[in-house]
Amino acid sequence: MTASTERPRVRECVVAACAYNRRGDCHAFAITIGSSDHAHCHTFTTLPKPGGVDTLIAQVGACQREDCRHNSRLECHAPGIRVGPDNDLADCMTYDRR
Repeated sequence: MTASTERPRVRECVVAACAYNRRGDCHAFAITIGSSDHAHCHTFTTLPKPGGVDTLIAQVGACQREDCRHNSRLECHAPGIRVGPDNDLADCMTYDRR
């Protein structure tokens, strides 16, 4: 087993409809950001039951946006990220195209 390293945290999530969001904090263990065409939060879900762990604040587990200046080898290196609404989904608002 390998030791995990500290990853960038979700400093704020303003997508109130997400089951992992409680009072602006994301309580998923880790989130995945991006696809080849957009910086979506792929962990976003609108299930009616709250998700995650109350004592945790999510970290960025993976980022698939190679064109983001914070991305190196599909890992996010921003000091922290913000997630916000995009139509009926959630997006990484920290995404910054190179």
